[in-house]
Amino acid sequence: MKYFPEKLTIGWIKQAYANNELTPYELADEIIKRVKNNHEKNIWIVPPSHKLLDKYIDELPEDRENYPLWGIPFAVKDNIDVKDIPTTAACPDFSYTPEKSAFVVKKLVEAGAIPIGKTNLDQFATGLVGTRSPYGEVHNAHNPDYISGGSSSGSAVSVALGMAAFSLGTDTAGSGRVPAMLNTLIGFKPPLGSWSTNGVVPACASLDCVTVFANSLEDAIEVNKYAKGYDTDCPWSKKYQEKGLKLPEKIYLPKEEPTFFGDNAEIHKSKWYNAVERIKNLGIKTEEIDYKMFYDAALILYDGAYVAERWADLKDFVENNEGKTFSVTEKILRSGGSEDKTAAKLFDDLHKLQYYRHKAKEILENAVMIMPTAGGTFTRDEVRKDPVKTNSLMGFYTNHCNLLDMTAIAVPENSKDKNLPFGITIFGLADSENLVTATAEKFLHSEDVEFAVCGLHKKGFQLESQLTSLGAKFTEHSKTAKKYKIYKLNTSPVKPGLIRVDENGENIEVDIYRISKEKLGLFLDDVYSPLTIGNIELSDGRIIKGFLCEEYALNDATDITSEKSFK
Repeated sequence: MKYFPEKLTIGWIKQAYANNELTPYELADEIIKRVKNNHEKNIWIVPPSHKLLDKYIDELPEDRENYPLWGIPFAVKDNIDVKDIPTTAACPDFSYTPEKSAFVVKKLVEAGAIPIGKTNLDQFATGLVGTRSPYGEVHNAHNPDYISGGSSSGSAVSVALGMAAFSLGTDTAGSGRVPAMLNTLIGFKPPLGSWSTNGVVPACASLDCVTVFANSLEDAIEVNKYAKGYDTDCPWSKKYQEKGLKLPEKIYLPKEEPTFFGDNAEIHKSKWYNAVERIKNLGIKTEEIDYKMFYDAALILYDGAYVAERWADLKDFVENNEGKTFSVTEKILRSGGSEDKTAAKLFDDLHKLQYYRHKAKEILENAVMIMPTAGGTFTRDEVRKDPVKTNSLMGFYTNHCNLLDMTAIAVPENSKDKNLPFGITIFGLADSENLVTATAEKFLHSEDVEFAVCGLHKKGFQLESQLTSLGAKFTEHSKTAKKYKIYKLNTSPVKPGLIRVDENGENIEVDIYRISKEKLGLFLDDVYSPLTIGNIELSDGRIIKGFLCEEYALNDATDITSEKSFK
């Protein structure tokens, strides 16, 4: 039986193809199996099928080198057109079948990627909760009782559950970022116009962005490289100068404590302050800033006349199809046509917004701002009881972004967290994608990982300082699962070699340290054969990185498994 990782990444798929360990057809089989196993989670509107996938796989060119995304599967939010597949925007009566794919989808297909299906969403991309769809409430990837986030709910969960290497969402008020936090993903929102919105059902056309969800920042950067580009047929398309990655001169953090909500507010608050500590240790100057200006700007989206843009795009359908939209969705849309949404009010809002944009450019020149992606989460039951308030709270730190023409990347506070995950969003000006990306990379590299040692690096032994000098912290004495043997290697100095075995294994004593990913990379520079780094299963079921040994070194080694540890 072929091995497939829990989560798909572009790098793993490319390597498996290159080693002739995998074909696109075999990958399609696995994806379809995973979709069937998660049917109850309401992720798909048009699910992956052999009829759909084989069509694209059959057309893959033999020349892989000129197709950088060759055979990479991606999911598409169902308000983005894919040729010959219905677009519903989660409203069956709105459905139409496009004769061509959206500009962004076309670019990705031309790079060799394979669209595998259309994902569920909050109807007409109006919502941040993932529950406003006649195709069912999308379940959170980690805990089905909780919301998945919206509106790009299905797109996020499809990636989090290993059905796609990446997915396309859209983002007007946070839909490409909130689901990233709640499902432990990277959510990359490019600046307005960087990715064409040609072939996208509009929410607020002047603010809409196509976005990407991925399991790693590297994958998001890779997709961005091939998805962006000027589109002569898209009136919102813009040209941006390419810039190399560069760290900002300053990071702004909120002066006042952010607002946290829900039954788990204290947990999210703790995770925020953990993130803040890491941010302050990145080696970049930090400064506190009053968030009020950004909050005031955010209010313009729904409390002002700007919401009339949504109504302008969808009023004909809503008025001619009474009762065909969700009541909460229709209420929001119709609010854009109320009598108080006058032209005078709109211009008043636009003038305020221009002032806020002007100030944001002054503040964020060569700088980025970091906020919580969201202040918490809710169960799906809680959202049903109060759909408007819960949805509004989810957008507290997102709504300002597109109004102020910013770029943003949402990243997990802990990339392994499946228990009430939390995340931060890094904001920058439209032309500061390089600053935002570099900061995200730096933050992710600062994340601590658990690392197991069984020899001279154990606490109190002579090489412990190689770890502690890099900031590693001892956390616990532990044991492996009963699946390992330990050998005394014929090396100088004498080292232990930990080997996983099929039978007659024992629980081997190990020490666990926490060390940042960045510092772990420095540590690995001093690791030489026959020692190597791999996954070690602990007696409590955890799987963490640690020292293992290449089998060739056992030829003249001594089995000391009965001693259970190296002394």
